[in-house]
Amino acid sequence: MSGSWLVTGAGGMLGREVAARLAGRDALALGRSALDLTDAAAVAATVAGVRPDVVVNCAAWTAVDDAETCEDGALRINGEGASHLARACARAGSVLLHVSTDYVFAGDATAPYPENAPTGPRTAYGRTKLAGERAVRALLPRTGHVVRTGWLYGAGGANFVRTMIRLESAREHLDVVDDQRGQPTWTADLADRLVRLGDAALAGAAPAGHWHGTSSGHGTWCELARETFRLLGADPARVRPTTSAAYARPAPRPAYSVLGHDRWREAGLTPIRHWREALAEALPALVTAERAGEPSALPA
Repeated sequence: MSGSWLVTGAGGMLGREVAARLAGRDALALGRSALDLTDAAAVAATVAGVRPDVVVNCAAWTAVDDAETCEDGALRINGEGASHLARACARAGSVLLHVSTDYVFAGDATAPYPENAPTGPRTAYGRTKLAGERAVRALLPRTGHVVRTGWLYGAGGANFVRTMIRLESAREHLDVVDDQRGQPTWTADLADRLVRLGDAALAGAAPAGHWHGTSSGHGTWCELARETFRLLGADPARVRPTTSAAYARPAPRPAYSVLGHDRWREAGLTPIRHWREALAEALPALVTAERAGEPSALPA
């Protein structure tokens, strides 16, 4: 089932991938300059005018550390903006796929977080994203899908993998955190699953609620860096493990950000593949982008 689609935050790293996956379909992709989610009237008018069957919200404040000192600003986009969009979707009868984050959890688990696990964000960023989740679920109990992700990388923006590609040729050794565990996720894989989820929702095969859009498997930042080096033909031993304490940042990073994927299987959909397999396929495009000096993504 195809339907018509609207992508918000289409200038960002993920939004650009979603728009690419919808090429050839009836789809409108809008970046921040074309649709600012903090403008309730503009959001309402745009959704009412387009009347899409599915809206994919990739717009977000993603500067985790900056949110600690500007929580109100982050909340306007991540919380209030999501609320404006969900309210407009309710009026138009649209399915909403709202992209959220692993930061809504406390990050202290020892087993993958299921989709219905209790939330407990420990950062301003996580609190603002949780506010958005709650707005979507309250305003769209039957058509609001919250898709949590984390550790995203892609060719179209600044991210950890592109940084490792750059530093591999610039430094003999790198010290990389080895006490944070998560699921490196290629934006292309997540975009593919978002489109599949939207199609399934239109067909009545994917109920509303929380979904986890991360790769299978898990690893630490150090393991991700070493795998990147290995794929580049460099010695992984040049990446040395260190602790989070060595890189104190304004917002504490979750020690454990591994998410479970049971709902995909329950809906007859396939979760995202293992992160190592995805990285091997993704790396050539990331190398090309990094070495060509392509800029980071536009504002989402």
